[in-house]
Amino acid sequence: MKVRRFLLENEKGQQFKLDNLSEGCFLSSPTNLGYSYSIDFVQLGSDFIENNRKIQQKNPSGTLYFKSYDKVKEFCDFVESSQKLKWIYIIPFEAGERTYYRDVSLVKLDKTEKSGKWLACPVEFAGLSLWYEQNETIFNIETFDNEMRYPFTINSRYIKYNTRSIQVQNRGHIEAPIQVVIDGFVKNPSISIWVDKEEFASIKIPIVIEEYEKFLYSSKTGEIYIQKQKTDGTLESLWKKDYIDINKQNIIKLPVGASEIRLTADDDVVNAKLTIFPQYKVV
Repeated sequence: MKVRRFLLENEKGQQFKLDNLSEGCFLSSPTNLGYSYSIDFVQLGSDFIENNRKIQQKNPSGTLYFKSYDKVKEFCDFVESSQKLKWIYIIPFEAGERTYYRDVSLVKLDKTEKSGKWLACPVEFAGLSLWYEQNETIFNIETFDNEMRYPFTINSRYIKYNTRSIQVQNRGHIEAPIQVVIDGFVKNPSISIWVDKEEFASIKIPIVIEEYEKFLYSSKTGEIYIQKQKTDGTLESLWKKDYIDINKQNIIKLPVGASEIRLTADDDVVNAKLTIFPQYKVV
């Protein structure tokens, strides 16, 4: 029988396993994986009306069993050398495994004495986000006579039209942030979201991205940016009035349900990468 798995991952993609006894670290009795609300009510006679409803922050916790003091130090060094941490939660559903992420920060680790073969160390993280998936699509766009379809894991479809269009079904609980990378050469790149054939949100940047440069966009909380990556790898922020309409909503996200993402430019968008982060209050 498959069991759920837990890992930590930092901003470099390095991982620390929390589910492997043979490697010397195992998380036991995890708690605070569900969700709850803070709700205010107004009383009208004998009835109560919900007045304010907010999702509460959850702190995933449990007991980490380490096989040695060296393994405890390895864990602490991993955490303290990382700028950002993600809690990875792999769930063995009947239809197959699915991986979810939650941005976290370490709150505390209680270091105990070794009893027998293991050190039992209570640990607590602060949840900084909802659970989310990372659905990444990398595609190269060429000139085809026939329509092309790709088996995206998010029930999306790429269609070859003058405007590049990807149809997506956001099955998360709230709007989903996105990240987009478009390789140069492109002129005046834009991103737009359409619902029922009407524009829901859009952003267009009046700039030329030269060959070997990249246009970068992110609406993920904590990583919001509009940038140009130059050929030497340095980044130029485009979050300024020369490039965006500051009176417009420039942080665009996918609504729950069906929508369409369009990546356009004055010329062809040849190579691009789209990452969608469906978010879940509980998984």
